[in-house]
Amino acid sequence: QYNTYLFTNKSVELIQNHDQSKPFFLYLAYTAPHIPHEVPENEVEKYASHILVNKRKKYAAMVSVLDRGVGKVADALAQSGMMDNTIIVFTSDNGAYYKSVGSNYPLRGGKSSFFEGGVRGVSFVYSSLLRKSGYTNTNLHHVTDWYATFQKLAGDKPEDHSKPQLPIDGVDIWGSISDGLSCRDEILYELRDPSKRLDSSGHKGLKNARKYPISLKTLDLKFRKGDSRDAQDFFVIRWKNWKLLTGTGLEIQGWSPENGSSEYRNFVSYQGGMHPRSLVSGTFLFDLSTDIREEHNVADEYSDIVARLLDKRQSYLDKVKLVEERNYSKKGMANGVWKPWVEL
Repeated sequence: QYNTYLFTNKSVELIQNHDQSKPFFLYLAYTAPHIPHEVPENEVEKYASHILVNKRKKYAAMVSVLDRGVGKVADALAQSGMMDNTIIVFTSDNGAYYKSVGSNYPLRGGKSSFFEGGVRGVSFVYSSLLRKSGYTNTNLHHVTDWYATFQKLAGDKPEDHSKPQLPIDGVDIWGSISDGLSCRDEILYELRDPSKRLDSSGHKGLKNARKYPISLKTLDLKFRKGDSRDAQDFFVIRWKNWKLLTGTGLEIQGWSPENGSSEYRNFVSYQGGMHPRSLVSGTFLFDLSTDIREEHNVADEYSDIVARLLDKRQSYLDKVKLVEERNYSKKGMANGVWKPWVEL
């Protein structure tokens, strides 16, 4: 059975069978519309008359099944009498792949890049508990903020536990969502520094090297030598309306066409729909308040902003621990599936 159907049906079952005298938390992580682009044929047929490209038809059908599934979950909450005391958060982890079946228009870039098309997620929050609703929130939020927000809403207090809570990067953003108040003005997108990477044969980590095809006969614990990412040393940060990308090995991408469905056929020459990497070195500064498409690099014009943001790098670097990276390992595989093997 199609897994989007399965995830929806199981979620509805959990809601219907929930003991409402107890709290309820559901993390529903659909795999759609991620690759592989697979969906029942009867769902694809709905788009046969007005979408010409087959992969686009499948993509649209996957999104439709996902959308319908979310509706069934919402209906189950309403029918169970739980909706009035529930908060629904729908969010994506990243933008669509650049030059593939999705579109991030009018934003630049896509998944795996640090341009807005890759890092800006689409989200909505629905709840009768919201003090302000029916508006578009443009405040700065990060995915790590959801944990801190849910923890506060659930009434959990770290000081009430026997063990101290480890430091977290997220902040409580309920005031932003419910009242439109700003809760943060800075996000570190990524900081890569070769001095923080180790090469070892010990079983202390697992790295997805994206190296296909994989030979199980020869595969073992090996650091991926010669990877273009070995030379990556960059810093990407957002502060208020400013976004800085600086260093070596930055991935540069362009813009999705306005009409993605008709112009998609120009992109299919890339294997698997993926774009080739274009890694460059340099410094890029964008003012997102006036240039959401990230078309104009104003690093030279606002050198004082560049300097101010660069000053933040060391404080972040001081918090970074040494990271041990390696390729896939036979030791970490069980029944054809790789999994963490580190003993905590």
